[in-house]
Formats: sequence, structure tokens, C-alpha cells
Amino acid sequence: MMIYLKAYDLWDSISKGYKLPEGELPNDTLVSQVKKIKDEATKNFKALSLLHSAVTESLFPRIVGATTAKEAWDTLKEEFQGSKRTRAIRLLHLRREFANLKMKASESVKDFVSRLMEIVNQMKIYGEKFTDQVIVEKVLISLTENFDSKISVIEESKDLSTLTVTKLIGSLQAHE
Repeated sequence: MMIYLKAYDLWDSISKGYKLPEGELPNDTLVSQVKKIKDEATKNFKALSLLHSAVTESLFPRIVGATTAKEAWDTLKEEFQGSKRTRAIRLLHLRREFANLKMKASESVKDFVSRLMEIVNQMKIYGEKFTDQVIVEKVLISLTENFDSKISVIEESKDLSTLTVTKLIGSLQAHE
């Protein structure tokens, strides 16, 4: 949703917030200031409208009373991610799951990487940052023993700091 709002140049209404003007504008307000205020209001209500149209019928009542897009966004964020404490605990569990993740003997490389990337993407939602190098290293240390020779070849022939996950997966699938 964030990308959608950014594509329509509406994200600022959420990230910076919008304050509804109280009362009428003074008579000495410049035309440029009035135009800016109207543009900000228009962007806020467009963003709010997009949020209203994007949520399910069960979520709509929770944001229908919001007067600004930021207020609706914060409500949705709380709904899906929980409080700061909840997010921190969830991220801790995901970190543990990431650290303990190993490839199963009966699992294909594609299935293992899918499981890994699902955890990585969930962690990214909670604000964790990942580089390709971290993911590449995790894949290499989590593979089963029958990949040991291929791992050695990859470590010797490629620079792990520049190796992308996609290229690594391609190499491993070819070996598989």
C-alpha cells in the first residue's frame, strides 16, 4: 500500500501527516499559501479515500472515523503490526526462527529458499534490514551435507560480498 501511495505522490500525507485547518483563513493569506493548503488537503483526502477503498469490509469501520490519512494509516498499522512491544517480540521470534532455519534432507533448494525468504520478508515488514550477503551466507551454512562440495566451489570461486541470492540459487539448483 505504501508503494501505491508513493506512486500517486500521496505518501507525504501519511508520513508527515496533515493538520486540518481550524476556522477560516485570515484575509491577508497569500494566494500561494491558500493553494498549498488546498493541495495538502486534497492529497490527504485522496490518500484517505485510497485507504478506505483498499481495506476489507471488516476493517473499514475501524478507519471510517479517521479525519486524516495518517490517522487511518496508524490505525491499520496498529491492527496489523500491533504495538511497539508486540512488534519487538514478533521480530525476536522471527530472528530466532531465522537463526535456527536449516534445510531438510528431503527439501529442494527452491523450497528451502522460499521458506527462508518468507521469514526474511516478514522481518523486513517489522523493520529489519538485510543485505544479499547475509542471506547468501545463511543459505550456504544452512544447506544439507550433500551440498558441501558445491559450497566449497562457490566459496573459492566467487566473492560472497557481491554474490546475489538469485545467482546463488541458480548455481545450487544446477548442482541439485
